[in-house]
Amino acid sequence: MWEAGGRWFAHILDVSAYIEVTGTSRSSCLAELRNVTGEDVDLMIEVIPSVVGVAEAAEIMGWDKRRVITYIDRGSFPEPIVALASGRIWLREDVEDYADQWRTSHPPKKKKTKRVSAPA
Repeated sequence: MWEAGGRWFAHILDVSAYIEVTGTSRSSCLAELRNVTGEDVDLMIEVIPSVVGVAEAAEIMGWDKRRVITYIDRGSFPEPIVALASGRIWLREDVEDYADQWRTSHPPKKKKTKRVSAPA
């Protein structure tokens, strides 16, 4: 099973026909699988995790890529699952959890407004 574009997808391997189902959530996709296979079939589900690079992490955080790199260099960002020649890779859920924690501990500052006196 894997998630892409807000939908969950699954396909059944080791059968003569290609069977793929979709759903709006992991559980609805699993229910569709059960619909196709029936209740008496054992299913082994492998969930392919969603991963992100620096650009996607920056988008999730609402930052630019340079700021993400700064936090990585400071040791203040989640550990990547792997560092490839093309860059670091994180589990999307780890970055989303970090973003939630960061936003909780760093609430947005209120903008100061200038008071303009009414013309006399």
